[in-house]
Amino acid sequence: MVSFQQEKTLVSSFFEALDSASESNLSDVFGQFCAQDLLWRGFHPFNEIIGAESVARTFWQPLKSSLKRMQRRQDVFFAGTNSLESGADVWVVSMGHLMGLFDTPWLGIRPTGKMAFLRYCEFHRIADGKIAETAMYFDIPHLMVQAGQNPFPPQTAAHLIQPGPLTHDGLLYEYQPEEEGRRTLAAINAMISDLGQWNSGLSLEDELARTWHDDMIWWGPEGIGATYTIERYAKQHSGPFRAGFTERSKTKHICRLAEGHYGGFFGWPNFTAVPTGGFMGMPATGIPGEFRVIDIYRRAGNKLAENWIFIDLLHFWKQQGVDILARTTGIEIP
Repeated sequence: MVSFQQEKTLVSSFFEALDSASESNLSDVFGQFCAQDLLWRGFHPFNEIIGAESVARTFWQPLKSSLKRMQRRQDVFFAGTNSLESGADVWVVSMGHLMGLFDTPWLGIRPTGKMAFLRYCEFHRIADGKIAETAMYFDIPHLMVQAGQNPFPPQTAAHLIQPGPLTHDGLLYEYQPEEEGRRTLAAINAMISDLGQWNSGLSLEDELARTWHDDMIWWGPEGIGATYTIERYAKQHSGPFRAGFTERSKTKHICRLAEGHYGGFFGWPNFTAVPTGGFMGMPATGIPGEFRVIDIYRRAGNKLAENWIFIDLLHFWKQQGVDILARTTGIEIP
């Protein structure tokens, strides 16, 4: 029996300490739970940060000073070994919202004095009883929209507060049968195999039906939005995305894992593609762009039922010559 309870307990304890910490003792929390040379990857404008102390100072202190009385509203929590590595690296995954009172500016985004939700998903690699590596992706444009600073043209789908799983069973604190995780990983791998082709010989809807339930939900990021059913997903995201890009590179993930009915992956970047047909209401540039993505999945039976997606659209558009954050807030952050 393979159990990840020790690693789950470590990350849960880290969250509890982090969420209750004041701005002044965040560094102590990171020193207790994280390796000194922690490698942390986050969306633009944070990118890669080396060192636990630097992560606490650069990301968490400003965020907690802006979103007062922050709560972690977690919807998915699971762990597993990285299927892409021959070793036994264990990763713990958390997804949900960080909610607080948006009382002071963050990244130039103006405060509302009201509740605000920052969508997040994070992967933590555990080594020698510490968090050694983290990928924490978060939907900054969604926070901007809540503040009345919409950075993008009208999106093709809908973006609301993205809920957790329909089944309300995404918090896998206890041991999960290994066979269930293997089935979830197999479903994800089959979907990735189909997705990576873009030329399966099938119609897009028939291709999607191989690995997705017909009533699937794709919970996309701000700027693209969420979409329901294969037919609407093909029309509102997958079809327009494929039509807007060429020269999609091979998929390259750093970590891919599953436990129970849940699984996911992240890359840095996951792939590159060239916008040649327009994307998100903006004209084509012909400039290759990186897609830093986290995907989280819920499996039902032998197919995928729900998918939560985090895409670093600020990084992608900056590569295209458009600093979305600076253009919207008037503040340029290196």
